[in-house]
Amino acid sequence: MCTILLAIFCLPMFANNITVGTPTLTDENSNEGFVNVNFNLTWDNSWRLSSGASNWDAAWVFVKYRVSGGDWLPAHLNNTGHTAGTGTAAAIAVGLLDDNAAFNASINPGMGAFVYRSSAGSGTFTNTDIKLRWNYNADGITNNNISVEVKVFAIEMVRVLEGAFNVGGGNTDNLAFTSTTISTADATTAPSGTGSLGGEAGGYPTGQMAPDSASWPNGYNAFYCMKYEVTQQQYVDFLNTLTQTQADARKANESTYRYAITGSEVGSYATTNPNVACNYLNWPDGAAYTDWSGLRPMTELEFEKACRGPQAAVVGEYAWGTADVAGSAYTLSDAGASNEGIATNYSTTAGNAIYNQSLSTIGAPVRVGIFAAHGSNSGRVSAGASYWGIMELSGNLYERSVTIDNETGRAFTGTHGDGVLASNGNADAATWPGTDSVGAGFRGGAWDAGASTMQVSDRIYANESGSERFYIGGFRAVRR
Repeated sequence: MCTILLAIFCLPMFANNITVGTPTLTDENSNEGFVNVNFNLTWDNSWRLSSGASNWDAAWVFVKYRVSGGDWLPAHLNNTGHTAGTGTAAAIAVGLLDDNAAFNASINPGMGAFVYRSSAGSGTFTNTDIKLRWNYNADGITNNNISVEVKVFAIEMVRVLEGAFNVGGGNTDNLAFTSTTISTADATTAPSGTGSLGGEAGGYPTGQMAPDSASWPNGYNAFYCMKYEVTQQQYVDFLNTLTQTQADARKANESTYRYAITGSEVGSYATTNPNVACNYLNWPDGAAYTDWSGLRPMTELEFEKACRGPQAAVVGEYAWGTADVAGSAYTLSDAGASNEGIATNYSTTAGNAIYNQSLSTIGAPVRVGIFAAHGSNSGRVSAGASYWGIMELSGNLYERSVTIDNETGRAFTGTHGDGVLASNGNADAATWPGTDSVGAGFRGGAWDAGASTMQVSDRIYANESGSERFYIGGFRAVRR
């Protein structure tokens, strides 16, 4: 019989609107080699809809551990035995390393779990005593009296439901796709006939080359998308769990345009703008964060579905579904605080977004979710939200996506990150575009870009590689 001494030295983990309480390890079963990671979880503005989009938001929760002060590693979870805790009626769904294969504690473990409302409702999600079962024996922890430290991380996500959608129909300029209805999950199905949402119907856009694999994520299947762009606090939490060599490779040496991440050693990284979208992220940075968190990059077809949903395209539309965008310059209130807001020129009729006509003296990205938090927000348009309730897909920082318009991009198969980076700090997930970023591009516009680049169908930079750290570059990840 093996008993492990489970010592916890951990502060709560924070991200925008989401808090994980200090975890404890309970209910150890030394015969079967598992223990429960027990924690509290809360976030604001949670929902599950029973009509309309009929979707929900969730927290993607994952665990890191280290033994006797060593390197931080992913704690691999069981596929059953979890408890959603007490408070909001909730469910737990485990995300395997490969969701297309059967669970195996050693070679196909749980990389994390989605925690979400199990019935319709909205408001603050608050649960105590959530338990995730960690198979510590499968992670090689077998010795007696081992000192183990754990951290629990949570990222707000939004469920994008399975089904047909349109690409390209909202714009005929800036390299937009030819309007096509994506009507099947088989990404190699050639477009033909007449699609229900415009153009032909098939697994990829008319006029494009077919992806290499039928499993290329073309957006038809359901997936989760990060509700917000990666924040500076999320990126700080990431840096503080790497080796020093990895962190040195992944931290930008910048201090402009509200990038406020400081520190030079693992454990010392911090930011004074924790809720501001993290800029100066190049493709290798974003891919590494995504690999570390057990997520994956989105494709540009998934980007359009995340914006538009299953609705017919609107010419010139932005992520909020109309072609109207606020054009007066904003000013900020409580800049840098958790409640950073729009002080002036918030529009109640046109979509709100940060781009080159709304900057004024801001001149940089802002707090994620800033428009939805405004007291005059009346719904999707004023919040600048997508059909599904995803924030800032138009404006603030560019989204990075895998393009279908490139041989390397077409080789992508949607593999998930395994929670571990290469020793040099790079993502090492199979089929992802590499550190040269060939196969990836930019979508959705940014704070110093023009309005047209924020349009859902705009693809002017969709196949633009480049691995420089741009002050307008952010990241957002997805998961099946």
